Amino acid sequence: MCLIAFHWRPDSSVPLLLAGNRDEYYDRPSAPLARWEGSHILAGRDLRAGGTWLGVTPEGRFAVITNHRDPSRTRPDLASRGQLPVRFLAGSLSAAAFLEALRTEADRYNPFNLLLFDGRDLLGYESREDRILGFSPGIHAVSNAAFDLPWPKVEALKIGLAAGPEDDESLLALLGDGQPFEDDRLPHTGVPLEWERVLSSAFIRTPTYGTRASTIVRLGSEAISVLEQRFTAEGPEGRTEVGFPRG
Repeated sequence: MCLIAFHWRPDSSVPLLLAGNRDEYYDRPSAPLARWEGSHILAGRDLRAGGTWLGVTPEGRFAVITNHRDPSRTRPDLASRGQLPVRFLAGSLSAAAFLEALRTEADRYNPFNLLLFDGRDLLGYESREDRILGFSPGIHAVSNAAFDLPWPKVEALKIGLAAGPEDDESLLALLGDGQPFEDDRLPHTGVPLEWERVLSSAFIRTPTYGTRASTIVRLGSEAISVLEQRFTAEGPEGRTEVGFPRG
């Protein structure tokens, strides 16, 4: 994922509501949201490296990852970051234990942000700073930098989520905003200004790279639901909705 916002309500019937966009090159093959064969993992799948960007399990485990945009620290020979959500979802470690163990090997991967929910605790990890974070109740977001860093599209999505509507179509509309921001509001991440402009909007579309999926996750105390709306360079491609009791 390249942009996510989430409402953390640990004492409510739906402790975690999350909305996010996955941005990727259109020619990178991936499989839609589905239950993985021989596994309890529900996720999309990167068919090049075998991992995922977001997934859940019936037990209420959840993981989502974004990259940290820093071309100076990106190496093509490192391990795929998409394996990290899979490892957490397939295992039984708490979020805290998983992240403590991950700290010793985080440099095997290009910089990333990882958000984990183990059914009780919600924790984030910023590999670039080797920092584990807890979250206060309320609305938080992350893109390709630190959690809650006020990039324009991060702040816009947080404001939209705070406005109240939580139905699927309203959340998809927030994720579908393709309006770029003014140059003087753009971050400086080491890519050319033309790319900073393109990447500044919540929804991205270029001839070769763009938003491939918008996903809404509701992790409730009794039920879990996931909606994935997929896109190609030409527009919407297909939608998958899955719901099941929390085990």
